Amino acid sequence: MSSNTDPVRLELYVRTLSPPGARTRQEQVLKRLQRLEDEGHIDDFYVKVWGRQIDPTTNAAETDQGEFILNRIAEFKQWALANNTTLESFYQTREQSSSITGQDHTTIVLPKMGLAEYHGNELEQVTPCSHGDDVTSVVNHLDALERRLVDQPTASAAATVAEE
Repeated sequence: MSSNTDPVRLELYVRTLSPPGARTRQEQVLKRLQRLEDEGHIDDFYVKVWGRQIDPTTNAAETDQGEFILNRIAEFKQWALANNTTLESFYQTREQSSSITGQDHTTIVLPKMGLAEYHGNELEQVTPCSHGDDVTSVVNHLDALERRLVDQPTASAAATVAEE
């Protein structure tokens, strides 16, 4: 479990070649992350570009990029399981047939945008995710994070108020 003193790091995953509407949302999220970092509310953020899907059974797992993405997806799914949350509708597994080889293979469709929040080395939140019928989007996640980090008084400000 993380503590309030652990550094907060965010990882934003964006899909390449997204349609214009998705690109606009991605740019808005990037601006918010940069502002949070500039104002000292988060320690760092990292942007990783990924494709539309990944095939865990092919050579993708043998590349550094592919291995990184597959490891993150496994970590995200473990977090979801531990937190009674699901990522299934956002990381859909699909069976596809190769037009070249004629063989079937499994792919994981990646979301247009995903956000992972770490406190120290502990994964605290992954979005998008769902809990029952409630869906938490990347924007919902950032809204809640800003309320926690920006709107709460710092320890020194709280001490000043208590002394008055």
